[in-house]
Amino acid sequence: MRASDLGRWASLVVPTLVSLAASATLLVDYTRPIPLFCAPGGGCDAVKRTAFAYVLHIPTPAFGVAMFLALGVLSLLRGPKVRMVQLVLAIVAAFVSLGLLAVQLKIGHFCPYCVVSDVSALVLVLAVASRQSTAWDPPEGRLALVPSFLLTAAVVVPAALPLVVKPKAPQLIVDENAKSPRGVVTIVDFVDFECPWCRENHKALAPLVEEHKSQVRVVRKQVPLMGIHPHAWDAALAAVCGENMGKGDAIAEALFSVEVSNLTTDGCEKIAAAAGLDLAAFRTCVKDPATAARVSIEKEAFKSIGGRGLPLLFIGPKRIDGANDRPILEAALLEAMH
Repeated sequence: MRASDLGRWASLVVPTLVSLAASATLLVDYTRPIPLFCAPGGGCDAVKRTAFAYVLHIPTPAFGVAMFLALGVLSLLRGPKVRMVQLVLAIVAAFVSLGLLAVQLKIGHFCPYCVVSDVSALVLVLAVASRQSTAWDPPEGRLALVPSFLLTAAVVVPAALPLVVKPKAPQLIVDENAKSPRGVVTIVDFVDFECPWCRENHKALAPLVEEHKSQVRVVRKQVPLMGIHPHAWDAALAAVCGENMGKGDAIAEALFSVEVSNLTTDGCEKIAAAAGLDLAAFRTCVKDPATAARVSIEKEAFKSIGGRGLPLLFIGPKRIDGANDRPILEAALLEAMH
C-alpha cells in the first residue's frame, strides 16, 4: 500500500475508532448501576441528567456506537454510493456532536468521553468530505482486516472490562464502610420519609436488618425533597435529632410508619415523646442551625455521588437504585456478608 493511501485510510479510521471507543465506554456506564469509568457527581454524571442523555428511553451512547461502527465499516468499502452514504452519516454525526458540545457548554459540565467522541466526529467529517471530493477508495486486500479488527476491539474491550474490573464505590460510601467493625455490613440509606417508594423500600429492608442486626450497621442520609414532599424537611430534622439523642432507629421506624400527614412539627414531637426523648432537648435540637446544616450537607452528598432519585441504597459497596423487593435486597446483603 502506498504511503498516501495509508495516510488517507488512517485519517478515516483513527477518529472513527476514537469516537467508537468513547461511545462504547459511555454505553457501559449508562447501563450499569455503578459507573465504571466516570466518577459519580462528575461531568459525565451531569450530562447523564440532561434530557439529551436518552432518546426514546435508549441511551444516547448506543446511537453513537451504531453510528460510528457504520462509519467505520463504510471506510473499508468502495464505490461512489458508499462514499456518499458515509458523507451523509458523517455530517449527521458532526451536527449531533456540535449540539452535544453546546449542551455541555450550557450546563457548565463536560463529560471527557463525550468531548473526545464529539471532537473526533468533527475531525472525521473533514476526512470523509476529503474522501468524497477526491473519490478515493481504500485498496483491496488483506490489509483491510487490520481496521476491521480494531473496530471490533473498540466495542468489545470497553464492554468486556466490567467482567475483570470492579467499580469503586464513591468515597463517602468507602468511608462509611470503613467505620464498621470487621464482619459488619454497612447499609447507607438515602431517605425521604415522605417518599412513598422509600417507605416501600423500608418495609422490605427492615425485616432483613432485624434478622441480621448483629451483622448490619444502618447509616441514614437525609434527602428531603421539599419541592414535592412538604413534610420531608421536618421529618429529616426529627430523624437527625433522634440519632443525636440515641434513638435514631426508633425515630426512623416511627417516621416511616406514621401517616404522611403526621410528619409535621407537632407530629414529629409526638413521635419523639413516644420514643422517650426529652421533648425540650428535642425541640432545641430541631431548632439548632447545626441540625439543618447537617441535612443540607447530606443532600449535597447525595448529589455528589450521582444520586438521581430515591430510594437509593448502598449495601456494602453495591449501589441499589429504586424500590426493590426483599429477594433483591436479601441477595445484595448476603453477597456483602460473604
